[in-house]
Amino acid sequence: MKPRRKSVRKKLLLVLFGLLVGCLMTEVFLRVIGYSYPIFYTTDYYRGFALRPEIEGHYQREGESHVRINSDGLRDREHSKTKPANTVRVAVLGDSFAEAMHVPMEQTFWSLLERKLEECNAFPGKRVEIINFGVSGYGTGQELMTLRQKVWDYSPDLVILAFTTFNDVYDNSRLLSKTEEVPYFVYRNGELFYDASFRDSPTYRRRASKLNRFGRWFQDHLRIVQLVHYAQFVAKLRLSDWRNRRALKNAPPPPVKPTVITARDIGIDNMIYLEPHDEDWKEAWRVTEGLIKQMRDEVKQKEAKFLLVTLSNAIQVYPDPAVRQRFLQHVGAGTMFYPNVRLKELADREQIDFLDLAQPMQAYADQNKVFLHGFGNDLGNGHWNAEGHKLAADLIAQKLCPNVR
Repeated sequence: MKPRRKSVRKKLLLVLFGLLVGCLMTEVFLRVIGYSYPIFYTTDYYRGFALRPEIEGHYQREGESHVRINSDGLRDREHSKTKPANTVRVAVLGDSFAEAMHVPMEQTFWSLLERKLEECNAFPGKRVEIINFGVSGYGTGQELMTLRQKVWDYSPDLVILAFTTFNDVYDNSRLLSKTEEVPYFVYRNGELFYDASFRDSPTYRRRASKLNRFGRWFQDHLRIVQLVHYAQFVAKLRLSDWRNRRALKNAPPPPVKPTVITARDIGIDNMIYLEPHDEDWKEAWRVTEGLIKQMRDEVKQKEAKFLLVTLSNAIQVYPDPAVRQRFLQHVGAGTMFYPNVRLKELADREQIDFLDLAQPMQAYADQNKVFLHGFGNDLGNGHWNAEGHKLAADLIAQKLCPNVR
């Protein structure tokens, strides 16, 4: 028995040695080809999560770019907190459209906008510096906390809120977003109240734990761990897509004219195109509009200017009117632009400087037959591509440059 045990042990050691050699060779190969895909996010005491300072790697979940987060946790170049003389500073708040990992930094709308504002002499005698505070997945509440915790350190003269109508409204509601590890604002006695109960959620506490930070070290330093993490993400995404297609194929036909359209009928993302009748959606809109007004007030108190910019959703600017019309029939909506018009009405009532990008972007897409969202085989879906960012920069520049039309 003893010789047999020694033989089995020897074989196990050889297998283990082979695995180690294989992992080492794979690690070397991944480093040689420049593969790097770290975790870009970490927990944040005020906002739930934030970008990790000085993390760098290759992003390819949608589009493709090399991403570096600066020393203050911004997807941007380095900026001194002391504003240089003769400089107008513009702070951009937003979610994944502003973070914009899908394209190289020099192709983002805020990077292009900085150059355009200087070229058009928007602020005579001043140089322009735009600082990007966008973080993927943020709702308006987290953007307000970013304004309070980060933005004012840089003394901006203008704050731009890049509002994504696709999901920002339901991101501001715990009941609709069903996410516990981020902060929310709720109304209490007519006042918006910051709810920090997310810090007690199991998910947040696990992510903030020492054990999780220890595991993150391996993700940062071992390319093979990054590859496995990315493979898991792709597998989950494809499985989810397969399940959605299967559910759609096997689903019974919906009623011809449902009395009340719900998220179960058309998907939560598409509820934004309808006037809310559900109490949860009414409250989500109420909180969202309250947060925008609160942000406007705090910017005004700092003697800076505030600009609300509504971005485009992929279906709003899909360059085929027939596709858009079929979508409207599917969701039971009369217009693609209900959220944009509603926010314009809010801006008019509250005297908030406002710019809607969706409608002129739709006109541009139709005229030029160009997709402004999506990449590769998924054109027409997802986030802005380089063409979308360029057009957004042009439209914002037209708003801010008095001599550009």
